[in-house]
Amino acid sequence: MIQLLAFYLFAVLVILSGLLTITARNPVHSVLWLILAFFNAAGLMLIAGAEFIAMLLVIVYVGAVAVLFLFVVMMLNIDFAEMRAGFARYALFGLAIAVALVAEMIIAVGAWKAGGIELAQRIAPTPADMPNIQAFGGLLYTRYLYLFEAAGLILLVALIGAIVLTHRARGGVRPQNISEQVKRRPQDATRNVNQPVGQGVEL
Repeated sequence: MIQLLAFYLFAVLVILSGLLTITARNPVHSVLWLILAFFNAAGLMLIAGAEFIAMLLVIVYVGAVAVLFLFVVMMLNIDFAEMRAGFARYALFGLAIAVALVAEMIIAVGAWKAGGIELAQRIAPTPADMPNIQAFGGLLYTRYLYLFEAAGLILLVALIGAIVLTHRARGGVRPQNISEQVKRRPQDATRNVNQPVGQGVEL
């Protein structure tokens, strides 16, 4: 019973937070709703018996991708003084979300300990006595090896395309000479000066 309750709870919250991610006017709020969607998706993976993917969602997406989005948002010149002005007004709402997240994690762990939903065995049957990470690696490098390699090639092409698009000649920008930087000695790059007190610095 707790498994079905946790599944519907996380599924509804994933959909709602995803909708709020794309409809929020404030980009910072949008990133925060996205983090909430990632946490609920991790809860879905946990009760489905894929704890390795659940940890990947929290560590990689919340810990790296969402933080990267926040850094990009910081570069958009947002008026944070106006945002801080409404902090006290939304403090109770933020506290309610934090309490809800803690409650969801407790429910997810309880559902996982209760046995989870037998969904993983229908998608990719694995031995019951095999750990989740070992079963995941066995499927990834045997049954889905070619798909895994194709995904790696697509990411490689995207990486090369991003480098080609950004590494173009710009007017007024001096190109980087890597060989000169490598050949430069430390004693040529720095100069120790015993500067007298009360005098300026000669450049």
